[in-house]
Amino acid sequence: MGRSANRVYDSAYPYFITSSVVEGYPIFANPPAADILLNALCFLQEQRDARLYAYVIMENHIHMVIQANKLSSNIQAFKSWTARSIIDLFADIGRYLHLSKLKRAKNPSHTDSIHQLWQEGFHPVHIYSDRMMIQKIEYIHRNPVQRGYVDHQEDWRYSSARNYLGLDALIPITLFEP
Repeated sequence: MGRSANRVYDSAYPYFITSSVVEGYPIFANPPAADILLNALCFLQEQRDARLYAYVIMENHIHMVIQANKLSSNIQAFKSWTARSIIDLFADIGRYLHLSKLKRAKNPSHTDSIHQLWQEGFHPVHIYSDRMMIQKIEYIHRNPVQRGYVDHQEDWRYSSARNYLGLDALIPITLFEP
């Protein structure tokens, strides 16, 4: 799949972003791999002044609503760092089947790596209204329920749904208040 035709044009607005694992491999069903994504989301907020309004980590993709200066380069760095960290993790813990799948899925034109974790691009959707923001946040939080993984959105551990309900959550976010 080629790079996204969508672009980030205005850092004054949040964007709905989806990034998926190559071939749909369920990499984030492995909790230490999902934790790497959580750590990277915290880094974006703490070190890159990003505002993360919502997220969900599913077994093979992540959705988020985020706003930041230089968002494209921040997401590119996020994907690069998480890919390298997850590949190193799998090598350390002996997840050779995962590594072999990521090696086979690698785009042959990428000569600077052996494996590829993420599909190219990140499909940003400009959020231009409060109504659209609410719709995207609700979509993100319903994702695990619609997939049949949980009955209630707050039961999905790797989501910001708990933040919005005032419950203990894995990472902090910026709550959207219209």
